[in-house]
Amino acid sequence: MSSSNRVRLTGVQEQTFGTTPTNPRMRKQRVTSIGLSTKAVYVESDDIRDDRQNSDPAMVGQTNDGQIGIEWHFPADGCLLSSEMESAFGNYWTNTPSRDNDGTAASVIQSVTAASQVVAVAAGSAFVAGHLVYFSGFGTANAGKLAKVTTGSATAPAFIGAGLVDEPSPAASARMKVVGCEGAAGDIAAVADGLTSQAGGLDFTTLGLSIGQWVKTGDTGAAYRFATAGANGWGRITAIAARKLTLDNLPAAWAADTGTGKTIRFFFGDVLKNGVTKIGVTLERGFMDHTPPTYTAQSGMRVGSLEFGGQAKEKATGSISFMGMKAGVPGPTTLDATPDDEPDSGTYPVMAFSSNCGRIGEGGVALGKPNWAKGVKFTITNNLRAIDAAADGDDIAPAPVDVTDGACDLAVELNTHFGDPSLVAKNLSGTVTSINTRLQKGVQAMIWDAPRLTPKEADPNVGGKNTDVMLPVKLTGSKDTLTGSTVIVNRIEFYR
Repeated sequence: MSSSNRVRLTGVQEQTFGTTPTNPRMRKQRVTSIGLSTKAVYVESDDIRDDRQNSDPAMVGQTNDGQIGIEWHFPADGCLLSSEMESAFGNYWTNTPSRDNDGTAASVIQSVTAASQVVAVAAGSAFVAGHLVYFSGFGTANAGKLAKVTTGSATAPAFIGAGLVDEPSPAASARMKVVGCEGAAGDIAAVADGLTSQAGGLDFTTLGLSIGQWVKTGDTGAAYRFATAGANGWGRITAIAARKLTLDNLPAAWAADTGTGKTIRFFFGDVLKNGVTKIGVTLERGFMDHTPPTYTAQSGMRVGSLEFGGQAKEKATGSISFMGMKAGVPGPTTLDATPDDEPDSGTYPVMAFSSNCGRIGEGGVALGKPNWAKGVKFTITNNLRAIDAAADGDDIAPAPVDVTDGACDLAVELNTHFGDPSLVAKNLSGTVTSINTRLQKGVQAMIWDAPRLTPKEADPNVGGKNTDVMLPVKLTGSKDTLTGSTVIVNRIEFYR
């Protein structure tokens, strides 16, 4: 017998779709249910027999599919959930520059020199002047530093004034990640529709920002935020020029502020937009209480659908469904005897609606009185199809030879208290709108954004007496001209 409390799910992203990497580095995943399935497909014989009995059924192939249930946490770069999101979106994350020793001391982040405030790193995406870099996992007082790049470089960025201390061999866990930007004193100002910089000051086009990306203006500490409280908060980028960052979805209290004497900071993170790239993962279920443990691997697994959402005072939950190619025969051999641990629940806690929901916005405005949002759900469906062939070179249970996709469908369900008829009117008039929601916990945030939606259903429900009248709205996504996308996720690894 086997207990569900001893089942392990691991996986790895495939570099070539349908092919498990050689000596794969598997990663565990936090799940609430595992409904993955590999089945041999049989057809019954049509033999006519005079003894009224049946001939053996014939095996004709194999199917690999199923789904898992999850509780949403911050999808840290490199974790299996992050890879599954890439498969669902058909695209890779656009990440801010980072360096990570990833288990080997001084390998990528090679040294920190206090005298010059220079960090020697392996070549990669360049850190540019003005970038804010968060230092974590270092073995000295460098850990926890939030430092501004004063001289940009791909191999030797400088952080003059950051107070970095000598660290000739940075720890195996050392990590540097661009999490935002800091302007010079008095450089960045708030205007009615975004942020500006002075002539000769910060050039917004150098920071690696993109249309549809979200930024959070203002840090803790008076020196790093606007004196006008309404000018500190979240906004979405709609245009990028050297001296101006145009934003929408701004706080209702947003106001102009010259930022006199302030070294204004704003935070941003990684972006994932829907695309057309075929991305698969190999998954392995391990039944760890067998003697010896039993493992089943499934390769060429593409995400067919991905759900994200939740209700007031409930956890953010979802499901991920897969359609795949081949499965190995269950047995005692694992793809990786020492897989990486799943994201730690202390560092990456489960996010919840109400307590961790900073915003649910509709049409560029945060929903509130009288139309308080009670719940929201995003569902991406890729309309996958398994491609079967009469011969695939496999003598045992021939599996699909490919998994191809259809349209990227986005459905959004919004449940609001029925306070006024505005959403009903948009449904009846065919007025397009947008929905976004931000979950934030600790120093991390995740924003789901559907920039162009058509409300196809919106009709208030009256369930009986002594109940609130609710307005469930069902919306369908389509391509947004400004962002070129149907659905976008921002993950902000660090903000304050």
